[in-house]
Amino acid sequence: MTNIKKHLGLNIKNYRINSGISQAKLAEMADMATNYLGLIENGKKFPSSEMIGRIASALGKDTTDLFILEPIEQNWKENILSKIEMLIDIELKALHKTR
Repeated sequence: MTNIKKHLGLNIKNYRINSGISQAKLAEMADMATNYLGLIENGKKFPSSEMIGRIASALGKDTTDLFILEPIEQNWKENILSKIEMLIDIELKALHKTR
C-alpha cells in the first residue's frame, strides 16, 4: 500500500527540483511557511485541499499531477539514457581499438 503523505511529498519535491525552484521560493509562491513545505515534502504533514491547490498552481501543475503513482522525474530518465549512451560509446570505441 502506498503511503500517500510520502508519495505526495516526493512528487512535490521532484516537481519543484525539476522546475529549478528552491523550497523557499515555492513556499513563497504558495503563500506558506518554508518549514511547513519541508514537512510536506518529507511526508510528515498532509496539507489541506486548499494548500494542495496552491502548491499545484505554484508549480504550474494540476492537483491530480501531485498524486500520480508513476515516476515523474523526467530529468532522471534523461540522465539514465545519457549514461547508457555514454557507456555504449565507450564499449564501441574499445571494440574498434581491439580490431
